[in-house]
Parts: sequence; C-alpha cells; structure tokens
Amino acid sequence: MSPTPQQRRDARHQLGASSSTPSGRRGPSRGSKKPITVDAIVGTAFGIVETEGYEALTMRRVATALETGSSSLYAHVVNKEDLDELLIGRLCSEIVLPTPDPAAWQQQIMSVCAQLRDQYLRYPGISQAAFAAAPSNLETLRVSEGMLAILLAGGVEPQTAAWAIDSLTLYVNAYSLEFSRATKGGRDWVVSRDEMLGRFAALPDTFPHTKRYAAELTAGTVHDRFDFTLHLMIGGLR
Repeated sequence: MSPTPQQRRDARHQLGASSSTPSGRRGPSRGSKKPITVDAIVGTAFGIVETEGYEALTMRRVATALETGSSSLYAHVVNKEDLDELLIGRLCSEIVLPTPDPAAWQQQIMSVCAQLRDQYLRYPGISQAAFAAAPSNLETLRVSEGMLAILLAGGVEPQTAAWAIDSLTLYVNAYSLEFSRATKGGRDWVVSRDEMLGRFAALPDTFPHTKRYAAELTAGTVHDRFDFTLHLMIGGLR
C-alpha cells in the first residue's frame, strides 16, 4: 500500500527524505502530462506567489496551474498548511549559517535575519505562511538551530536565546509582510519623504513634536529601520 500524504509528511520531518516520488495524475490530464511530485507542487506554488502574490495561492490554483485535479495534489501534500510549511522550508534551505563566533555573534545573527528577510521578499506576502508554520520542517529547524548556536556562543542565556529567536523571527516575518504590502502593485501610491515632510509641516500646532522632528521621523530607508530594530533587540540580550 502506498504511504498516505500524512505518512510522507512525517517522513520528511523525521528523515529529511525528499517526497518527490511521482504518481499518476488524476483528473482531466491523466496520462498526458508529467507525473505530479512534491517538487513540482512547490515550484508551481512559488511561481504563483511570485507573479500573483501569496493571497492568490490556493490548492485549487496550484492544481489548475499544473493542469490537473486537486486530488492529485492531496496524494502528496496533506493540505494548504503543509504546502506553506514546504514553501518556508525551501526558503530556509537557502540560508547560509556561519560557524558561531563569540567575537562576532551579533553581526552573525543579524546576517541570518537579513538573509531570511531577503528570501521572503522574493515572493510577495509569503512570510504570512511562516506565522502559523510549526517549527517541524527540518530546514526551518536547521535555521533556528543555527540561530540558537550563535546566541549561545555569544554568551546569551539559554532561555533568553530561545525567546529571542521567536522574537527575531516574528519581527522578520512582520517586516517582510509590511514591505510586500507597501510595494504591492508598484510604488506609485506610496508617499515620498518630501510629501511626508510637507504633510507634517502643514499640521496644526497641536502636533509640535511631529512638526519639529519631521526630518527624524522620515529619515532612513526601510532597511535602515530594519537594521536599527535588530540592533535594538540584539543589543539587550546579554
């Protein structure tokens, strides 16, 4: 008897085995297309997110793109949440983890966070999938293991390090989602710094601090603010 999708998912988590075993198609294209595999499903899902955004990603949409029926997908992927986990795991597999260095641990943890951010920004809104993803995918766990090793090497207490990883990844996820939404459909509607300065200058005197510090409030790029927040979070860990 062939393994169920849940059994295949469990095998991926326990052994890191590739669940790319092909199966015959079901539905209108049976026998006329290449067999469906987990890799094909994941690759197609990434293509949909890249061109249409994460909101467009559904199991039905993936099945349509593969010219098959939804039942063909469920032979390999348990559900949409399982697909989300596979996507985040695939992105995490691209993260390069350094050998922990006690003298450079802060720079190292910031580098890992920046890599994760850049992976998410390749696919608009995909960090939404990471919010609910359980830390069970082996590639996702590899990244959290690497982050934990870096923090421990830097002298951070184990409990503090454990909660710091949660806080840092939540911030990276939220930042990436906000950035994707702000740039959705182009930047034509995004207010420029000059326009913001003009708006602040036109405020009534009941906003004295906003008017006086308008330059500071609008300074820097979004990635400057990302780095600032990470420095703020990491700087207090010890």
